[in-house]
Amino acid sequence: MILVTKWFGVFLCEGTEVRRFKLFEKEPKLVARKLAAVQRGEILPEERELAVRRMKVADPRLKALGKPMVFDSSFIRPEAYGLTAELMQRVMVELGKIRVREPLSEDRSIAQAIRATDDLIEEINLLSERLHEWYGVYFPELGDFAVDAEYARLVAELGDRQAIMDHLGVSLESVGTDLVERDLEVIRGLGGTLSELYRRKEALDAYILEGMDRVAPNLSALLNPNLAARLISLAGGLQRLAKLPSSTVQLLGAEKALFLHLRSGKRPPKHGVIFQHPWVNRSPYWQRGKVARSLGGKISIAAKVDAYRGEFIADVLKEQMERRVAEIKEKYPDPPRREQRPQGRPQHQRHGQGRKQGQNRWR
Repeated sequence: MILVTKWFGVFLCEGTEVRRFKLFEKEPKLVARKLAAVQRGEILPEERELAVRRMKVADPRLKALGKPMVFDSSFIRPEAYGLTAELMQRVMVELGKIRVREPLSEDRSIAQAIRATDDLIEEINLLSERLHEWYGVYFPELGDFAVDAEYARLVAELGDRQAIMDHLGVSLESVGTDLVERDLEVIRGLGGTLSELYRRKEALDAYILEGMDRVAPNLSALLNPNLAARLISLAGGLQRLAKLPSSTVQLLGAEKALFLHLRSGKRPPKHGVIFQHPWVNRSPYWQRGKVARSLGGKISIAAKVDAYRGEFIADVLKEQMERRVAEIKEKYPDPPRREQRPQGRPQHQRHGQGRKQGQNRWR
């Protein structure tokens, strides 16, 4: 016996024969609520009612009721029970409304925050370049005394060249040109905008740090809060990240390079965004693939523990990873030898190609 759940009911089958079944109500909203519960991983009352001993289930969600197995249930058709395609369409519309109204989980909020951080970084880089180029005409030496947020703050709050030098306690003769007060005010406004963007980014970083410590403490401690949040964002949530194999986790963020490899046969990528971690980016190029593979496995374990609210094991994972990195460095201290191409005519060159122009084949 195997228990099967379709969008219109629950069925207890023996082979391709339905032994017992419980149909859902024909009210679209009620059916949609049941399907939403199924998507959340809950067990329906109809499923518990039809459950028998030593049965199997077609959905891993029901593993508490029986052993999961792959089962083709295409023979159970809604038309055989008087249900129409129009009813299914109305149910799916109602299900979409329910899913849209569901509260945003904290891991998905963190994923949005890391994407917003990326947008802010892009805007900061653009405005910072513009501010340095524009204000540098007036006071080019300021870049030697202040950078990033401090540069923008000094321009926004003081603006005047002499006032900034007095504030910094320096005395020098600037080679910059003079600006009229109207131009200087516009530049100060640009500096104020950039300074506010820096403050917004700091607030988002603090939000991500606090949220990751609560949502994914193992993942955050193993990597760092920003990198862990970026992986959750790329996977589409903590639960999805926990279900991915470690080989996929290793390549998250390198999808373009992977598809290029599949399409054109170029070398496959060895790592995705986990390259940002020092274990990977500080390793020699011939060791990075092995380090990234090991790190992908540890990330997968940490994500599973966090997703299912396990205990804190990040310190153990870090110790194991450091030991593995040391083993890789000891085992592969030198780069591999590159294969030398065979001498002689290339295989793709046809007979007769490469002959001098005008040279006859027969003499």
